[in-house]
Amino acid sequence: MIKKFIPRDISWLSFNGRVLQEAADETVPLSERIKFLGIFSNNLDEFFRVRVAGLKRAVAINEKDAKEIFFETPQSILDELYELTILQQKKFDNTWQKVQSEMAKQKVFIKTFADLSLEQQHFVKHYYEEEVESNVIPLMLDDMRPIPYLRDKSLYLGIAMRKTDWEYETKFALIEVPTQENGRFILLPAPKGEKHVILLEDIIKFNLPYIFSFFGFDTFEAHAFKITKDAEFDIDNDINTTLVEKITKGIKNRRKGKPTRFVFDKEMDSSLVEFLIKKLNLSKKDSIIPGQKIHNFKHFMGFPKVFKTEEKLEERIPFNHPDFDGKQRISDVLVKKDVLLSFPYHSFSPMIDLLRESAMDPDVKSIHITIYRMAQNSKIANALVNAARNGKEVTVMLELRARFDEEHNMDWKERFEMEGIQVLLGIPNKKVHAKLCIIKKRSNNKTLQYGFVSTGNINERTAKVYGDYCLMTSNRTIMADINKIFNALKKPKIAIDFSLLPCKNLLVCPMNMRNTIIANIDKEIAEAKLGHKAHIIVKINSLSDKTLIRKLYEAATVGVKIELIIRGIYCAVQDKKFKEPIKAISIIDEYLEHARVMYFYAAGKELVYISSADWMTRNLDHRVEAAVRIDNKKIKTELIDMLQIQLKDNVKARVLNNDLDNRYVENTKKPVRSQIELHHYLKRKSE
Repeated sequence: MIKKFIPRDISWLSFNGRVLQEAADETVPLSERIKFLGIFSNNLDEFFRVRVAGLKRAVAINEKDAKEIFFETPQSILDELYELTILQQKKFDNTWQKVQSEMAKQKVFIKTFADLSLEQQHFVKHYYEEEVESNVIPLMLDDMRPIPYLRDKSLYLGIAMRKTDWEYETKFALIEVPTQENGRFILLPAPKGEKHVILLEDIIKFNLPYIFSFFGFDTFEAHAFKITKDAEFDIDNDINTTLVEKITKGIKNRRKGKPTRFVFDKEMDSSLVEFLIKKLNLSKKDSIIPGQKIHNFKHFMGFPKVFKTEEKLEERIPFNHPDFDGKQRISDVLVKKDVLLSFPYHSFSPMIDLLRESAMDPDVKSIHITIYRMAQNSKIANALVNAARNGKEVTVMLELRARFDEEHNMDWKERFEMEGIQVLLGIPNKKVHAKLCIIKKRSNNKTLQYGFVSTGNINERTAKVYGDYCLMTSNRTIMADINKIFNALKKPKIAIDFSLLPCKNLLVCPMNMRNTIIANIDKEIAEAKLGHKAHIIVKINSLSDKTLIRKLYEAATVGVKIELIIRGIYCAVQDKKFKEPIKAISIIDEYLEHARVMYFYAAGKELVYISSADWMTRNLDHRVEAAVRIDNKKIKTELIDMLQIQLKDNVKARVLNNDLDNRYVENTKKPVRSQIELHHYLKRKSE
């Protein structure tokens, strides 16, 4: 019997399996393969912090509606994902072994504390004393006292110490590896033509006799381990507590999160393993995973550049959009025409330049912008601060609940407010995920308005690796809609039910986006029933909303042609009753596919939207999201062309099917690697 839906969490593990495929692909440059191993590991950590933790809570409270929410019983999902995780971990370990063999061919070696040359031993001892020792705090462990607080995301060494002639039990200690202060990788002196890298934990291992010298131990065993904790925090509806106080309290409460996973070196002293499991209050139902020597592999996303020069493909270098040639101000261009930026192929600079211009333009009166995640040293944020210092009215809708960026955004809130910027905190119980900006200018007794609607975060760092679209425009209807959204955000308690409804060009969650999507699908269904052409193309990160999945099933049953490009979660299934099978692919390549695009044939009118929202219940009903209809014919054609290029991918595209086998798209057509072809396509348009 075919299931009606694939559980979201099982589908997500299948997506992370596609990331692991990239690490295993020998055609991928070695540095990229290591990076994909780091991404896989980081993804899995977050999955256990959030999704596994949520499933465990659902099991604990035995909620009757849990099966409806998770698509299956939480316990059955947990059982399946533990099995899948172990299989993936084995593939990860095998891939890492092969990568190390390839590294050796390039004379790059990761050295352990036990195989250092005499020169390297002197280097490691000196390096520890000069750079590391002040950051190392050894903690003794015993049954008489509780285990010290262990931080999520940190790497630890579990240490077993003995004396050869000592008849008493082994003594235990632990050390948190100070990767934040010292980094994870240190380059060692090496023979000419070779590169030797040592991990920080191995530097500490080498120096254990020195660290514990006053105890007189002569045998040390040290092995790495990490724990993953429940990272969710519940924001209650206490009306006497401000949102900022709730967020601050929530961040602190993460320290108390229950461990959801314990991963350790399988060679760790067995009595120490038992001791840690007992002290962490873990049981057989928890994810206790014996692994290899190296943990917290996420750090390998920043592995040193030690390989022979891997030529950066010309197709990986961003270029300027042809409409921004440096001869005109960005604002002058936008007053005349709409411009679509396609990241990371186009340079992100026009976004920064637009705000910098506005900060210094005496005619600009105000800037309103939404911010979800910012770069660490954000040029966007600095431009906004500069605008405020120059007397502009600056309003920032800053989402404090952006997961794992809460503290970063709290810091920016304080700085923005110190600079006189109005910071909006959004709507209770709804994250603001829309990517919007409107700038107002008064010139020659006329008010000009321009700005943008984007599918991705306004972040110059991620714009180099995330595939996103940004419509820069002065379209009056779009600007009027953005104004309505900001007016609602400024007075959410009274505006949420009314102010957003009249939007003409924008689809907004939780107002009208879901209903408009359904209405557009219904029109395609009606056309198919009449025997007319009916076609839907959707490119999103995730598809898990049951209502929209059922609507796609309905459309497929009557013969609507449906083509889906889904990077991550895909909960739909194929069914024999579909008159027109749903074509669904996932593209995993060097860039993260992040853009959301919707296409409806609409009896030849061809409706195209770019959006910030995935087709997930949380996005459609519990967030403020925005999609913009593209009316500019040139830009609409461009977006359709780019969708078609991605649908033809037969190099990096995988088929999404009921078996979750992640098989590559295979056909006899010429190879199409869509990210490379998109670069060529946009480059031709710029020449």
